[in-house]
Amino acid sequence: MIVKKYIQDFERLGFGMFVHFGLYSILGKGEWAKLSHSIPDQKYEVMMKEFNPKPDWAIDLVKTAKGAGCRYITLTTRHHDGFSLYDTCGLNDYDAPHAACGRDLVREFVDACREQDIIPFFYHTLLDWREPSYRTDFPEYLKYLRASVEILCKNYGKIGGIWFDGMWDKLEEDWEEDALYGMIRSHQPEAMIINNTGLSARGTLGHIELDSVTFERGKPQPLNFEGVPKYVASEMCEIFADHWGYAKEDLAYRSTAQMIEELAECRKYGSNMLLNVGPVGDGSLRPIDAAMLDVVGEWVRYFEEAIRSPRPSGIEITNKKDDFLLKEGNHYYLFCFHLPMRADGNVAQNEEADFTDVFELPEQIRDISWMDNGQSVAYTREGSHVTVHTEPYCYGRNLVVRVAKITC
Repeated sequence: MIVKKYIQDFERLGFGMFVHFGLYSILGKGEWAKLSHSIPDQKYEVMMKEFNPKPDWAIDLVKTAKGAGCRYITLTTRHHDGFSLYDTCGLNDYDAPHAACGRDLVREFVDACREQDIIPFFYHTLLDWREPSYRTDFPEYLKYLRASVEILCKNYGKIGGIWFDGMWDKLEEDWEEDALYGMIRSHQPEAMIINNTGLSARGTLGHIELDSVTFERGKPQPLNFEGVPKYVASEMCEIFADHWGYAKEDLAYRSTAQMIEELAECRKYGSNMLLNVGPVGDGSLRPIDAAMLDVVGEWVRYFEEAIRSPRPSGIEITNKKDDFLLKEGNHYYLFCFHLPMRADGNVAQNEEADFTDVFELPEQIRDISWMDNGQSVAYTREGSHVTVHTEPYCYGRNLVVRVAKITC
Protein backbone atom coordinates (compact mmCIF):
# COMPACT_ATOMS: atom_id res chain seq x y z
CA MET A 1 0.00 0.00 0.00
CA ILE A 2 1.34 3.42 -0.99
CA VAL A 3 1.65 5.89 1.92
CA LYS A 4 2.29 9.50 0.89
CA LYS A 5 3.87 12.00 3.25
CA TYR A 6 1.59 14.91 2.32
CA ILE A 7 -1.42 12.83 3.35
CA GLN A 8 0.20 12.05 6.70
CA ASP A 9 1.00 15.75 7.11
CA PHE A 10 -2.67 16.54 6.49
CA GLU A 11 -3.70 14.13 9.25
CA ARG A 12 -1.38 15.92 11.69
CA LEU A 13 -3.25 19.19 11.14
CA GLY A 14 -6.15 17.67 13.08
CA PHE A 15 -8.54 20.60 13.03
CA GLY A 16 -9.61 23.01 10.30
CA MET A 17 -12.22 25.65 9.55
CA PHE A 18 -14.77 25.35 6.72
CA VAL A 19 -16.05 28.66 5.33
CA HIS A 20 -19.21 28.97 3.22
CA PHE A 21 -19.21 32.49 1.81
CA GLY A 22 -20.76 33.95 -1.34
CA LEU A 23 -23.67 35.96 -2.72
CA TYR A 24 -26.05 33.88 -0.60
CA SER A 25 -24.43 35.42 2.47
CA ILE A 26 -26.23 38.68 1.68
CA LEU A 27 -29.63 36.95 1.67
CA GLY A 28 -29.05 35.25 5.01
CA LYS A 29 -31.15 32.23 4.05
CA GLY A 30 -28.46 29.58 3.66
CA GLU A 31 -26.19 28.53 0.80
CA TRP A 32 -28.98 26.67 -1.08
CA ALA A 33 -31.32 29.70 -1.03
CA LYS A 34 -31.32 30.21 -4.81
CA LEU A 35 -32.58 26.72 -5.53
CA SER A 36 -34.67 26.17 -2.41
CA HIS A 37 -36.56 29.45 -2.84
CA SER A 38 -36.68 29.30 -6.66
CA ILE A 39 -34.94 32.65 -7.09
CA PRO A 40 -34.45 33.44 -10.79
CA ASP A 41 -30.96 34.31 -12.07
CA GLN A 42 -31.80 37.95 -12.78
CA LYS A 43 -33.10 38.58 -9.26
CA TYR A 44 -30.32 36.60 -7.60
CA GLU A 45 -27.47 38.14 -9.54
CA VAL A 46 -28.48 41.70 -8.72
CA MET A 47 -26.84 41.01 -5.35
CA MET A 48 -23.49 41.40 -7.10
CA LYS A 49 -24.13 45.15 -6.81
CA GLU A 50 -24.24 44.74 -3.01
CA PHE A 51 -21.47 42.20 -2.52
CA ASN A 52 -18.63 44.19 -0.97
CA PRO A 53 -16.89 42.43 1.93
CA LYS A 54 -15.00 44.71 4.27
CA PRO A 55 -11.29 45.16 3.46
CA ASP A 56 -10.03 43.11 6.41
CA TRP A 57 -12.61 40.29 6.22
CA ALA A 58 -9.97 37.65 5.42
CA ILE A 59 -7.48 38.86 8.02
CA ASP A 60 -10.13 38.74 10.74
CA LEU A 61 -11.44 35.36 9.60
CA VAL A 62 -8.00 33.76 9.63
CA LYS A 63 -7.21 35.30 13.01
CA THR A 64 -10.39 33.78 14.45
CA ALA A 65 -9.57 30.38 12.94
CA LYS A 66 -6.08 30.45 14.36
CA GLY A 67 -7.38 31.42 17.79
CA ALA A 68 -9.71 28.41 17.68
CA GLY A 69 -6.76 26.09 17.04
CA CYS A 70 -7.42 25.50 13.34
CA ARG A 71 -4.36 24.75 11.22
CA TYR A 72 -6.09 25.06 7.85
CA ILE A 73 -9.12 26.74 6.27
CA THR A 74 -11.24 25.47 3.37
CA LEU A 75 -12.99 28.36 1.58
CA THR A 76 -15.86 28.05 -0.90
CA THR A 77 -14.22 29.63 -3.92
CA ARG A 78 -17.34 28.74 -5.96
CA HIS A 79 -20.52 27.17 -4.60
CA HIS A 80 -23.48 25.63 -6.44
CA ASP A 81 -24.87 29.02 -7.49
CA GLY A 82 -21.86 29.36 -9.80
CA PHE A 83 -20.56 32.66 -8.37
CA SER A 84 -16.78 32.72 -7.94
CA LEU A 85 -14.84 34.53 -5.23
CA TYR A 86 -11.78 34.44 -7.52
CA ASP A 87 -10.92 36.11 -10.81
CA THR A 88 -12.20 33.70 -13.47
CA CYS A 89 -9.83 35.29 -16.00
CA GLY A 90 -12.46 35.74 -18.70
CA LEU A 91 -14.36 32.46 -18.32
CA ASN A 92 -17.31 34.65 -17.30
CA ASP A 93 -17.98 37.88 -15.42
CA TYR A 94 -19.90 36.18 -12.62
CA ASP A 95 -17.13 36.66 -10.07
CA ALA A 96 -16.01 38.90 -7.23
CA PRO A 97 -13.85 41.20 -9.41
CA HIS A 98 -17.05 42.07 -11.36
CA ALA A 99 -19.11 42.54 -8.17
CA ALA A 100 -19.34 45.72 -6.10
CA CYS A 101 -16.10 44.88 -4.26
CA GLY A 102 -14.09 44.68 -7.50
CA ARG A 103 -11.53 42.45 -5.80
CA ASP A 104 -10.19 38.92 -5.98
CA LEU A 105 -11.34 37.63 -2.60
CA VAL A 106 -9.49 34.33 -2.93
CA ARG A 107 -6.26 36.31 -3.29
CA GLU A 108 -7.06 38.18 -0.09
CA PHE A 109 -7.86 34.91 1.66
CA VAL A 110 -4.64 33.22 0.56
CA ASP A 111 -2.53 36.23 1.55
CA ALA A 112 -4.14 36.35 5.00
CA CYS A 113 -3.54 32.62 5.50
CA ARG A 114 0.13 32.86 4.60
CA GLU A 115 0.66 35.89 6.82
CA GLN A 116 -0.73 33.96 9.80
CA ASP A 117 0.76 30.52 9.04
CA ILE A 118 -2.53 28.87 8.15
CA ILE A 119 -2.78 26.50 5.17
CA PRO A 120 -5.33 27.56 2.51
CA PHE A 121 -7.62 24.93 0.98
CA PHE A 122 -10.14 25.58 -1.77
CA TYR A 123 -13.67 24.23 -1.96
CA HIS A 124 -15.02 24.16 -5.52
CA THR A 125 -18.45 22.99 -6.59
CA LEU A 126 -18.80 20.31 -9.24
CA LEU A 127 -22.44 20.99 -10.00
CA ASP A 128 -23.55 24.40 -11.24
CA TRP A 129 -27.06 25.85 -11.19
CA ARG A 130 -26.18 28.78 -13.47
CA GLU A 131 -23.84 27.50 -16.19
CA PRO A 132 -26.13 26.35 -19.09
CA SER A 133 -23.74 23.68 -20.33
CA TYR A 134 -24.17 21.78 -17.05
CA ARG A 135 -27.67 20.89 -18.28
CA THR A 136 -27.28 21.03 -22.07
CA ASP A 137 -23.74 19.87 -22.93
CA PHE A 138 -22.07 18.03 -20.08
CA PRO A 139 -18.71 17.31 -21.82
CA GLU A 140 -18.43 21.02 -22.60
CA TYR A 141 -19.29 21.85 -19.01
CA LEU A 142 -16.47 19.62 -17.78
CA LYS A 143 -14.01 21.64 -19.88
CA TYR A 144 -15.34 24.80 -18.22
CA LEU A 145 -15.02 23.14 -14.80
CA ARG A 146 -11.42 22.07 -15.41
CA ALA A 147 -10.50 25.52 -16.71
CA SER A 148 -12.00 27.05 -13.57
CA VAL A 149 -10.13 24.73 -11.21
CA GLU A 150 -6.91 25.22 -13.15
CA ILE A 151 -7.04 28.93 -12.36
CA LEU A 152 -7.05 28.05 -8.66
CA CYS A 153 -4.17 25.64 -9.13
CA LYS A 154 -1.98 28.07 -11.12
CA ASN A 155 -2.59 31.55 -9.72
CA TYR A 156 -2.34 31.32 -5.93
CA GLY A 157 0.89 29.51 -5.17
CA LYS A 158 1.07 26.27 -3.24
CA ILE A 159 -2.23 25.27 -1.61
CA GLY A 160 -3.13 22.58 0.88
CA GLY A 161 -5.78 20.96 -1.28
CA ILE A 162 -9.01 21.17 -3.25
CA TRP A 163 -12.32 20.00 -1.77
CA PHE A 164 -14.97 19.06 -4.34
CA ASP A 165 -18.69 18.70 -3.77
CA GLY A 166 -21.64 17.87 -5.99
CA MET A 167 -20.75 14.76 -7.98
CA TRP A 168 -23.67 13.11 -6.22
CA ASP A 169 -25.96 15.32 -8.34
CA LYS A 170 -25.19 13.30 -11.51
CA LEU A 171 -23.98 9.93 -10.39
CA GLU A 172 -24.80 8.38 -13.76
CA GLU A 173 -22.51 10.76 -15.68
CA ASP A 174 -18.84 10.35 -16.54
CA TRP A 175 -17.20 13.24 -14.68
CA GLU A 176 -13.86 12.58 -16.41
CA GLU A 177 -12.11 12.41 -13.05
CA ASP A 178 -8.81 11.29 -14.59
CA ALA A 179 -8.57 14.55 -16.52
CA LEU A 180 -9.63 16.72 -13.56
CA TYR A 181 -7.33 15.16 -11.00
CA GLY A 182 -4.48 14.80 -13.47
CA MET A 183 -4.64 18.52 -14.22
CA ILE A 184 -4.49 19.29 -10.49
CA ARG A 185 -1.48 17.01 -10.01
CA SER A 186 0.36 18.73 -12.88
CA HIS A 187 0.22 22.03 -10.97
CA GLN A 188 -0.14 20.98 -7.33
CA PRO A 189 1.45 17.53 -6.94
CA GLU A 190 1.09 17.52 -3.14
CA ALA A 191 -2.36 19.07 -2.82
CA MET A 192 -4.94 17.00 -1.01
CA ILE A 193 -7.72 16.05 -3.44
CA ILE A 194 -10.99 15.48 -1.59
CA ASN A 195 -14.37 14.74 -3.18
CA ASN A 196 -17.27 14.86 -0.76
CA THR A 197 -19.50 11.79 -0.88
CA GLY A 198 -22.39 13.64 0.80
CA LEU A 199 -24.74 12.53 3.53
CA SER A 200 -25.72 9.34 1.74
CA ALA A 201 -22.27 7.77 1.32
CA ARG A 202 -20.12 8.82 4.26
CA GLY A 203 -16.63 7.36 4.31
CA THR A 204 -16.80 5.85 0.84
CA LEU A 205 -13.50 5.25 -0.93
CA GLY A 206 -13.38 6.55 -4.49
CA HIS A 207 -10.95 7.35 -7.32
CA ILE A 208 -7.30 6.39 -6.77
CA GLU A 209 -6.20 10.06 -6.86
CA LEU A 210 -8.46 11.01 -3.93
CA ASP A 211 -6.49 11.54 -0.73
CA SER A 212 -9.21 11.60 1.92
CA VAL A 213 -12.69 10.26 2.47
CA THR A 214 -15.37 12.47 4.00
CA PHE A 215 -17.89 12.06 6.79
CA GLU A 216 -20.42 14.87 6.37
CA ARG A 217 -22.11 15.55 9.70
CA GLY A 218 -21.51 11.97 10.81
CA LYS A 219 -19.02 10.48 13.23
CA PRO A 220 -15.96 8.98 11.54
CA GLN A 221 -15.41 5.25 11.57
CA PRO A 222 -12.27 3.16 11.12
CA LEU A 223 -11.36 2.72 7.45
CA ASN A 224 -10.86 -0.72 5.97
CA PHE A 225 -7.62 -0.70 3.96
CA GLU A 226 -7.71 -4.36 3.03
CA GLY A 227 -6.73 -4.64 -0.64
CA VAL A 228 -6.56 -0.84 -1.04
CA PRO A 229 -3.54 0.31 -3.08
CA LYS A 230 -3.14 3.68 -1.38
CA TYR A 231 -3.46 4.99 2.17
CA VAL A 232 -6.03 7.79 2.51
CA ALA A 233 -6.95 10.16 5.32
CA SER A 234 -10.44 10.95 6.61
CA GLU A 235 -12.19 14.17 7.50
CA MET A 236 -15.51 14.97 9.16
CA CYS A 237 -17.22 18.29 8.41
CA GLU A 238 -19.67 19.75 10.90
CA ILE A 239 -21.80 22.87 11.34
CA PHE A 240 -22.91 24.87 14.37
CA ALA A 241 -26.59 25.01 13.40
CA ASP A 242 -28.54 23.68 10.38
CA HIS A 243 -27.04 25.68 7.49
CA TRP A 244 -23.55 25.92 6.02
CA GLY A 245 -24.02 29.42 4.63
CA TYR A 246 -25.27 32.27 6.82
CA ALA A 247 -28.96 31.89 7.72
CA LYS A 248 -30.22 34.77 9.84
CA GLU A 249 -33.17 32.86 11.31
CA ASP A 250 -31.34 29.61 12.03
CA LEU A 251 -31.33 29.42 15.82
CA ALA A 252 -30.78 25.65 16.08
CA TYR A 253 -27.29 25.95 17.49
CA ARG A 254 -25.56 22.97 19.01
CA SER A 255 -23.44 23.39 22.12
CA THR A 256 -19.73 24.06 22.34
CA ALA A 257 -19.52 20.91 24.47
CA GLN A 258 -20.82 18.87 21.52
CA MET A 259 -18.25 20.45 19.19
CA ILE A 260 -15.44 19.64 21.62
CA GLU A 261 -16.64 16.05 21.99
CA GLU A 262 -16.87 15.65 18.22
CA LEU A 263 -13.37 17.02 17.71
CA ALA A 264 -12.05 14.50 20.23
CA GLU A 265 -14.07 11.68 18.65
CA CYS A 266 -12.61 12.53 15.25
CA ARG A 267 -9.11 12.04 16.57
CA LYS A 268 -10.10 8.68 18.04
CA TYR A 269 -10.11 7.41 14.46
CA GLY A 270 -7.29 9.64 13.21
CA SER A 271 -9.80 11.80 11.35
CA ASN A 272 -9.60 15.58 10.95
CA MET A 273 -12.50 17.81 11.95
CA LEU A 274 -13.54 20.60 9.58
CA LEU A 275 -15.81 22.96 11.54
CA ASN A 276 -17.92 25.30 9.44
CA VAL A 277 -18.80 28.97 9.72
CA GLY A 278 -21.01 31.06 7.43
CA PRO A 279 -19.91 34.71 7.39
CA VAL A 280 -22.49 37.43 6.84
CA GLY A 281 -22.46 39.53 3.67
CA ASP A 282 -19.55 41.77 4.70
CA GLY A 283 -17.37 38.75 5.54
CA SER A 284 -17.60 39.04 9.31
CA LEU A 285 -18.80 36.24 11.58
CA ARG A 286 -21.94 36.22 13.68
CA PRO A 287 -21.00 36.97 17.29
CA ILE A 288 -22.22 33.53 18.39
CA ASP A 289 -19.98 31.77 15.84
CA ALA A 290 -16.94 33.74 16.95
CA ALA A 291 -17.74 33.10 20.62
CA MET A 292 -18.16 29.36 20.11
CA LEU A 293 -14.87 29.16 18.22
CA ASP A 294 -13.20 31.01 21.08
CA VAL A 295 -14.46 28.43 23.58
CA VAL A 296 -13.30 25.53 21.39
CA GLY A 297 -9.95 27.29 21.14
CA GLU A 298 -9.62 27.28 24.94
CA TRP A 299 -9.96 23.50 24.92
CA VAL A 300 -7.48 23.11 22.07
CA ARG A 301 -4.88 25.18 23.92
CA TYR A 302 -5.05 22.77 26.87
CA PHE A 303 -4.78 19.61 24.79
CA GLU A 304 -3.23 20.65 21.46
CA GLU A 305 -0.37 18.18 21.73
CA ALA A 306 -2.89 15.33 21.95
CA ILE A 307 -4.95 16.25 18.86
CA ARG A 308 -2.22 16.76 16.27
CA SER A 309 0.27 13.95 15.72
CA PRO A 310 -0.86 11.09 18.03
CA ARG A 311 -2.58 8.25 16.24
CA PRO A 312 -5.08 5.55 17.29
CA SER A 313 -3.35 3.13 19.63
CA GLY A 314 -5.44 0.03 19.00
CA ILE A 315 -5.75 -0.42 22.77
CA GLU A 316 -9.29 -0.86 24.08
CA ILE A 317 -10.58 0.77 27.24
CA THR A 318 -12.48 -2.23 28.54
CA ASN A 319 -14.81 -0.51 31.01
CA LYS A 320 -15.69 2.72 29.14
CA LYS A 321 -17.42 3.07 25.77
CA ASP A 322 -16.31 6.61 24.95
CA ASP A 323 -12.84 6.91 26.48
CA PHE A 324 -9.87 6.05 24.26
CA LEU A 325 -6.08 6.08 23.95
CA LEU A 326 -3.93 7.71 21.27
CA LYS A 327 -0.20 7.04 20.92
CA GLU A 328 2.91 8.83 19.70
CA GLY A 329 6.42 7.63 20.48
CA ASN A 330 6.69 6.72 24.15
CA HIS A 331 3.55 8.67 25.07
CA TYR A 332 -0.09 7.67 25.28
CA TYR A 333 -2.96 10.16 25.55
CA LEU A 334 -6.00 9.09 27.55
CA PHE A 335 -9.18 10.96 26.51
CA CYS A 336 -11.77 10.95 29.30
CA PHE A 337 -15.41 11.83 28.59
CA HIS A 338 -18.32 12.59 30.96
CA LEU A 339 -16.37 13.34 34.11
CA PRO A 340 -18.78 15.09 36.51
CA MET A 341 -18.14 18.17 38.59
CA ARG A 342 -17.96 17.61 42.34
CA ALA A 343 -19.87 20.27 44.30
CA ASP A 344 -22.30 20.84 47.14
CA GLY A 345 -25.48 18.81 46.71
CA ASN A 346 -27.49 22.01 46.30
CA VAL A 347 -25.35 23.00 43.32
CA ALA A 348 -24.75 19.72 41.49
CA GLN A 349 -25.99 16.16 41.65
CA ASN A 350 -23.05 14.10 42.88
CA GLU A 351 -24.03 10.82 41.31
CA GLU A 352 -21.93 7.75 41.75
CA ALA A 353 -19.73 7.11 38.73
CA ASP A 354 -16.87 4.88 37.65
CA PHE A 355 -13.72 6.97 37.96
CA THR A 356 -11.40 4.41 36.41
CA ASP A 357 -10.13 3.52 32.96
CA VAL A 358 -8.99 -0.07 32.55
CA PHE A 359 -6.78 -1.33 29.72
CA GLU A 360 -3.80 -3.50 28.85
CA LEU A 361 -0.47 -1.72 28.33
CA PRO A 362 2.73 -3.67 27.70
CA GLU A 363 5.15 -0.79 28.39
CA GLN A 364 6.24 0.34 31.84
CA ILE A 365 4.65 3.62 32.95
CA ARG A 366 6.87 6.43 34.21
CA ASP A 367 4.18 9.06 34.79
CA ILE A 368 0.52 9.94 34.24
CA SER A 369 -0.61 13.54 34.55
CA TRP A 370 -3.44 15.78 33.40
CA MET A 371 -2.41 17.92 30.44
CA ASP A 372 -4.42 20.96 31.56
CA ASN A 373 -2.72 21.47 34.93
CA GLY A 374 0.13 18.97 35.20
CA GLN A 375 -1.30 17.25 38.27
CA SER A 376 -0.48 13.57 38.70
CA VAL A 377 -3.13 10.95 38.05
CA ALA A 378 -3.14 7.87 40.27
CA TYR A 379 -2.93 4.41 38.73
CA THR A 380 -2.41 0.80 39.71
CA ARG A 381 -0.83 -1.97 37.70
CA GLU A 382 -0.79 -5.76 37.75
CA GLY A 383 1.42 -7.05 34.99
CA SER A 384 0.12 -5.39 31.82
CA HIS A 385 -3.28 -4.69 33.40
CA VAL A 386 -3.53 -0.96 34.14
CA THR A 387 -6.23 0.89 36.06
CA VAL A 388 -6.09 4.67 35.87
CA HIS A 389 -7.94 6.37 38.72
CA THR A 390 -9.48 9.51 37.25
CA GLU A 391 -11.53 11.93 39.32
CA PRO A 392 -14.37 14.46 39.07
CA TYR A 393 -13.67 18.07 38.20
CA CYS A 394 -13.33 20.36 41.17
CA TYR A 395 -16.00 23.04 41.50
CA GLY A 396 -15.31 25.83 39.00
CA ARG A 397 -14.11 23.60 36.14
CA ASN A 398 -15.56 21.39 33.43
CA LEU A 399 -13.42 20.81 30.34
CA VAL A 400 -15.94 18.47 28.64
CA VAL A 401 -13.21 16.05 27.56
CA ARG A 402 -10.08 15.82 29.69
CA VAL A 403 -6.80 14.30 28.52
CA ALA A 404 -4.13 12.63 30.62
CA LYS A 405 -0.64 12.12 29.22
CA ILE A 406 0.96 8.76 29.94
CA THR A 407 4.75 8.69 29.66
CA CYS A 408 6.36 5.26 29.26
